[in-house]
Amino acid sequence: MRAAFTREAPDVRRQALVDAAEVVLAREGVAGTSVRGICAEAGVSPGLLRHYFEGVDQLIAAAYEAVSQRIDAALEAAVDAAGADPRQRALAYLTASFAPPVLDPRLLAAWIGFWSLVKTKPRMAAIHAASYAEFRARLETLLARAGARDTRLAAIALTATVDGLWLELCLDPATFGPDEAARIVGRALEAWL
Repeated sequence: MRAAFTREAPDVRRQALVDAAEVVLAREGVAGTSVRGICAEAGVSPGLLRHYFEGVDQLIAAAYEAVSQRIDAALEAAVDAAGADPRQRALAYLTASFAPPVLDPRLLAAWIGFWSLVKTKPRMAAIHAASYAEFRARLETLLARAGARDTRLAAIALTATVDGLWLELCLDPATFGPDEAARIVGRALEAWL
């Protein structure tokens, strides 16, 4: 936890609030997430939240966007590291979810909180729709370059497979490991190519 109520640059304080929202949501769940708890985690006074955000809903939405961007960056780094082969690039994009920083029980805890708000908060639904659309669009591009024909359905099916495996890996890593998850997705990918 950060030291209580320190003076920092505005960008640092805003980012501290975003990061703290993710931490508190993961630790306390939606019901236990409060302005006071987030501000204590960030080391700022509760009144400062209103300086950067209209309220806790806007802050949690900013945290969802930040987490989505962090995941996107990890997936893109995996693709970049995969080399030039289109099939390996598509596989890297899919299997990056089975390695840190994406494979993380704390991330799962925050993600469950975000998901639980998608049906009740329009801003969260919009962020969810946009992030999944971007994931599928990127995957469709990778699949097309790898030789898949029905890229839209392939992207939907592979996204659901990755989500399910990621969820199970985070919840119970004793059932199967990341290498097995990667093999499962690899087989599913080959079926679509």
